Amino acid sequence: MPDTAGANVARSREVRIFPSLDELLGELSARRPFKTSDSLSGSRFESVVYEGRRMILKYLSVDDDWIMRASGDLRCRQLTLFESGVLDRLPASIDHATVAAAPFVSASGHRSGAFLMEDVSASMIPPGSTRIDIDTHLRFLDHMSQLHAAYWERVAADELFPLAHHYVLLTPTTAAIERERGAQDAVPPAVAVGWENMRTAWPAAYRALSELAYDPGPLASALSATPQTLIHADWKLGNLGEHADGRTVLLDWDRSGPAPATFDLAWYLAVNCDRIPQTKEDAIHAYRASLQEQGIDVGGWWQRQLALTLVGAFLMLGWSKTNDPSEFMWWEARLADGLQYL
Repeated sequence: MPDTAGANVARSREVRIFPSLDELLGELSARRPFKTSDSLSGSRFESVVYEGRRMILKYLSVDDDWIMRASGDLRCRQLTLFESGVLDRLPASIDHATVAAAPFVSASGHRSGAFLMEDVSASMIPPGSTRIDIDTHLRFLDHMSQLHAAYWERVAADELFPLAHHYVLLTPTTAAIERERGAQDAVPPAVAVGWENMRTAWPAAYRALSELAYDPGPLASALSATPQTLIHADWKLGNLGEHADGRTVLLDWDRSGPAPATFDLAWYLAVNCDRIPQTKEDAIHAYRASLQEQGIDVGGWWQRQLALTLVGAFLMLGWSKTNDPSEFMWWEARLADGLQYL
């Protein structure tokens, strides 16, 4: 939709799309480097002032971001997402906090994106190890179901994040490639150590998961035969917050694309396991009930999709659970259930 405030500017919902990074920077002042404690991808940030308000500018480029490299994101899918208007149908309960975006070309010649975001730090879930409030947790699950219901069977790929690519991000292969590049990011080396720990301490799970890590095609194919929606793909607490009016803040849409709804649920359970104030079984039930309240029929596909996405979440994060036997065994117990559908 044309922007009445200036030429050559478009809007996606409330997101202003600038034709170039220079034009975006031309409207910013008081720029200075900024580091967010929860950023694990390698992306750069600046603190800036835009229209008299302090905001955060994030630069997303395959040159800096190991997740983009691991997933083959050479054209900045998050920029495509905001440009496309796909997020116009986001439920009012979710705030992506993005104000503007602009393309730029990285030093290696790849399409990249700069994203201007509201400074929502005061609304974010504080880092730490304490469990979050049960009402907050249940609200997140409810808003997750609202997101999924809004896009139920209504999202096309359109250069967004492919389902199979999620399952190659956190594998020994990715860790080895990043090591060969001499990358300094903390996550890939931890992935390598975690998979090696799994190989020695949990050999049965290692064999099953390493086979899927080598070829996630059967998993992605089986999941693609179940209902699809738009997922965010990284409902970790570091990306989550809550406004005073009850809306959920949900940041970092770089892995968003068409996928099974329970992908988000399974990832949420796996990545936030230490801080969820409810058993995983009760959380699954709460999400399922919320999805039904949104008018989604869960008959015929629910058990198959859930079982497969739990295997997928274990594939992505099992390496991080090898030193917590009770947590690891919960996920290992779901392997046989999910693998029967492959």
